[in-house]
Amino acid sequence: MPFLTAQTTDELDSLATFAGQQLDQIATTLHGLSPEQIRQVPTASAMSLGALARHAILITEGAVAHIAAAPEEGSEPERTPAQYEAEGTISPEAVREEDTAESLIAELHQAGERLGAVLRAADPETEGPYPDQPWFEGRQLWSVRWYALHQIEENARHAGHADILRESIDGKGAYELNALADGQEWPPAGW
Repeated sequence: MPFLTAQTTDELDSLATFAGQQLDQIATTLHGLSPEQIRQVPTASAMSLGALARHAILITEGAVAHIAAAPEEGSEPERTPAQYEAEGTISPEAVREEDTAESLIAELHQAGERLGAVLRAADPETEGPYPDQPWFEGRQLWSVRWYALHQIEENARHAGHADILRESIDGKGAYELNALADGQEWPPAGW
């Protein structure tokens, strides 16, 4: 049941590994859920696990585009205004008709791999312009290092949200889900 982030070799590998691990943790919370369950809103917030996964994929795709384009102006992946509105605010409309737990898990893993690859290839000192979003107001430039740490921060926050949502659906916590996602029994022998 690997729960901790894997060993790393240097700064870029650490940034990439920690950023990807947070996306993996969001993916783990989707393990074994039905299409209805990924759309369920089990807490006082308007979030479902499916919508949260879509949001994490959206912000990661944007980060990959911005880091890859640095120091030039980054570009957002193409999506409709309705998709951006739904996915950017983690609303129920973010979940697509074709989404399943398995398809979202695969997309989260792929997003983490793309983010890891672009971070490992980047110079952490390279600066680029901030995305044109209101929550970055007042900022002009970011370094790849800062942006990587921001991705870790953003996805760690959402991994925590995902844990709470999943526990609200069926009581399963992070340790159990990591074991089950890895095909291991829960609880482990001796617990």
